[in-house]
Amino acid sequence: QDNDESVTEDATARAAKQLPDPSGYRILCSIPQIEKAYDSGLLKADITMHNEELLTTVLFVVKLGPDCYGDKARFPSGPWCKEGDFILVRPHAGTRVKIHNMEFRLLNDDAVEAVVEDPRGIKRA
Repeated sequence: QDNDESVTEDATARAAKQLPDPSGYRILCSIPQIEKAYDSGLLKADITMHNEELLTTVLFVVKLGPDCYGDKARFPSGPWCKEGDFILVRPHAGTRVKIHNMEFRLLNDDAVEAVVEDPRGIKRA
């Protein structure tokens, strides 16, 4: 195996160990990578990239807390999402945290507004 790949895998494994375990009814989500250029090929400014990351409505579910969707009265049809889903939430939803320069969000289980199969092309209106 190439030495560069080994170093990258080690860094990825260390970063994964640093992810917080969501407590209670919270969900840990990551933000899908923001496109660095417009469809025209023009590169986006750093502030534009930051604003798109901040205001994104699409998140990737990394971990569910132990009490997520446990209240049968509030969630009679069962969980609204599962680990590995892409979900839609309101802009600014959740608590923001950066780990190794990647942004994550912790949000409440009832903040999920929809599950989407393919988030490509979904943009905030």
